[in-house]
Amino acid sequence: MSTLRFIIDNFSEVMYLSWEHIWIVGIALLIATPIGVVLGIFITKHEQFAPRVLNGANILMTIPSLALFGLMLPFLAIFNMGLGKVPAVIALVLYSQLPIIRNTYTAIKNVPPALVDAARGMGMSKWKLLRELEIPLATPVIIAGLRTAAVMNIGVAAIATYIGAGGLGVYIQQGIARVYPEMIMSGAILVSLLAIIVDGGMALLERIATPEGIRVQRKLSR
Repeated sequence: MSTLRFIIDNFSEVMYLSWEHIWIVGIALLIATPIGVVLGIFITKHEQFAPRVLNGANILMTIPSLALFGLMLPFLAIFNMGLGKVPAVIALVLYSQLPIIRNTYTAIKNVPPALVDAARGMGMSKWKLLRELEIPLATPVIIAGLRTAAVMNIGVAAIATYIGAGGLGVYIQQGIARVYPEMIMSGAILVSLLAIIVDGGMALLERIATPEGIRVQRKLSR
């Protein structure tokens, strides 16, 4: 109850920090999506680059977030942007690449070959085939990758508080510094709640983007 009382008593600040958290994650996802989708499409057409791109994205995921912030600090400090939201957004863009690239690559590679052959037989060019067949069928799986990236980035953004990015991680950071359990719990609960809400919203979007024929096929296969 004391945690709930803390949230109620600081509701205006909670709303501000929540919006700040959403802004950081949202901007990062807006930047990461076209990069990841384009790279995913590129490696489906140029298979020789697929292992290198996917391994590179895997390596980025293994770097601890605080270490990544530290690695970026000397480079961004040249432009007076070593601390704050800029390095946080850059880090989240990098962390987003693996789920987006991997899902885009997998989704397009799993488009039924019979459909691709039929489209080619109708005279579709590579660009038209990609635009009118492969991407529409791959969209639900691509959105699933975005969903994974978004939920993951909500957690990483909480750590970005330590470089002055703001967001709900402020409560966790300040709570630890002040030995204030209610503040720590409030930050942790709010971050988790935000992740659940975003995950549910993205799941709904994924369902809406799934073609009716695929939804029917999934129901019949159960």
